[in-house]
Amino acid sequence: MYYYEKRQLKKGIQTRIMNEMTFEKLQYNQLKELIKYYSTSNLGAELLDKLKPSTDIGVVRNRLTETGEAAALIHAEGKAPLLGIDGINVPLEKLSKGEILDPLGLLHIHDFLRGCRKVKRFMESSTFYAPTLCAYATAIVEFKDIEEEIGNAIKGNMVDSSASKELGRIRNQIEKVEARIKEKLKNFLNNSANKEYLQDSFISKKGDYYTVPIKASYKNHLPGNIIEISTKGTTAFMEPTAVAKHNQELILLKSQEAMEEYQILATLSGMVSEQSTLINTNIDLMAKYDMIFAKARYSLEIRGVAPRLNSDGFIKLVNAYHPLLSGELVPLNFEIGEDYRGMIITGPNAGGKTIVLKTIGLLTLATMSGFHIQADAATEIAIFDKIYVDIGDNQSIENALSTFSSHMKNISDIMKVANNNTLILFDEIGSGTEPNEGAGLAIAILEEFYQMGCISVSTTHYGEIKRFSEMHPDFLNAAMLFHQETLEPTYQLLIGKSGESNALWIAGKMNLRDKVMKRAEKYIHHREYELTLLSAEKRKKKVAVMSSEAPPTHYQKGDRVLLLDQGESALIYRGEDKYNNVVVFYKDDYKEVNVRRIKLEFPADELYPEGYDLDTLFTDFKTRKLERDIARGSKKALKKIEKERRAQAIKK
Repeated sequence: MYYYEKRQLKKGIQTRIMNEMTFEKLQYNQLKELIKYYSTSNLGAELLDKLKPSTDIGVVRNRLTETGEAAALIHAEGKAPLLGIDGINVPLEKLSKGEILDPLGLLHIHDFLRGCRKVKRFMESSTFYAPTLCAYATAIVEFKDIEEEIGNAIKGNMVDSSASKELGRIRNQIEKVEARIKEKLKNFLNNSANKEYLQDSFISKKGDYYTVPIKASYKNHLPGNIIEISTKGTTAFMEPTAVAKHNQELILLKSQEAMEEYQILATLSGMVSEQSTLINTNIDLMAKYDMIFAKARYSLEIRGVAPRLNSDGFIKLVNAYHPLLSGELVPLNFEIGEDYRGMIITGPNAGGKTIVLKTIGLLTLATMSGFHIQADAATEIAIFDKIYVDIGDNQSIENALSTFSSHMKNISDIMKVANNNTLILFDEIGSGTEPNEGAGLAIAILEEFYQMGCISVSTTHYGEIKRFSEMHPDFLNAAMLFHQETLEPTYQLLIGKSGESNALWIAGKMNLRDKVMKRAEKYIHHREYELTLLSAEKRKKKVAVMSSEAPPTHYQKGDRVLLLDQGESALIYRGEDKYNNVVVFYKDDYKEVNVRRIKLEFPADELYPEGYDLDTLFTDFKTRKLERDIARGSKKALKKIEKERRAQAIKK
């Protein structure tokens, strides 16, 4: 399912389900930032940044399954061994530019490959808890040879002497030469004849040279080379003539050491570079695992659940909580989409009406992204094609639009793209203008979206909108409860209870549909609503949803493919299964491989004529001839089979 989802996104099949205002007003990106906190690497965090809600119920179901399996693994095993993945892109980017990696970069590669191997082993041993996640691990490639080569050559963030015989020999020589230099310099310092010239009695290394400190005034009294003068000018660091030859020898050996280290680093970098394509595949998988386990850790933190899913526009929230609110919260119980398709929520300001809208919207987006939510297990979420909101102050300074004008423009834009599988959330619909016109306009808007087949939840102060909701058989009122004595809000939703302007001119300037404008004007003056029920064609019918966990078949029997690991061709014998594995015919044998490890060379319909018997591709000539002879009743063929049977019986 992971590969299928990625292909769908690449092809642009997943439609744009909402605008950025939806994400902003419902705080979807803030929720993702919260979940990013639970990732262990920048790779998982980047995937969460790119994550968008899916409109495919199969994809959503698979995402929730991944999160649930990861949570079960963490609960059973403590944590997943996601090691060495943070920042792994940096050394690989250097390799792609032709750079040679330093020891630290190679160690990063080593730790990542080791982490991949451990994750694969971990997943293979966890099939009981996480069959879906374990299936992804089959695509992880192990590179034990590269891992061992780097581990043997790089130790302590430097190239180890055991990396090559030549490097060991050179470093052995360096130690001997340095020992001779230090011995001669010690003799120089201990020589009583030199005492009066010395500034201090220690050996100092300046660059590539071993020196002794002498008084600057005597720098010309002793044989040797002045390598450096102190900042104050009182001390000269001299290379005595007795060690000059050895210092030159040491510099040459150091140069040879650097060249040999470079060769070793270049060889190791080349080994990694040759496998960069497959290593990048591992990176994709490890990033996917990191994102999934971040979702799981968040789920365990909030004691989240995977809600039931449907594609019928039915939402049922049971003791649900807004993901970003804290403190003593009142759970939300809410239902829409089965007995009624529109809800009007009434109540004064600061009563929690907007929070209800945001909770409904954000929990739906969270579910469509594969996040578990804080609610009872009986909760059910619909997977919508589109979700739009009109919440808060939309005043646009850039376009000099008033708050009301901006609301009308937003609603007009939504009306152009909504369909019969759209969830719409309106906060204080029709407000910002004269109440009579605002209420009439709001009712006309709600009726139009209803006729389009949308599910809508709206808040309002206007009594006329409440009256419309009471009269319409497919709408229902709800109210935010208040304490009767103190009149303080309880933030609890009770379903089934209701607690001269230029609006039309502005709505017309925002290109609201003419029939909506005419209906609004009629309602303002007469208040006789049409109440036409939604046609059967536009009302979404409940249909059985086939599981989308297995990806569609893209490889057919007879297709010729390239095996990326071997660099050789093979024939497809069986197409993709639900884990994205195919069976290929390769070197007279059948082998199961993941689709990420193959590449299509020629489809079967280009290689063979119409009606060609593809089964003949997978049997040799002798077998096919024998089958034909038997089919036509050849006595010679039957005698041959009887002879082979007797020979087998004698051997037994």
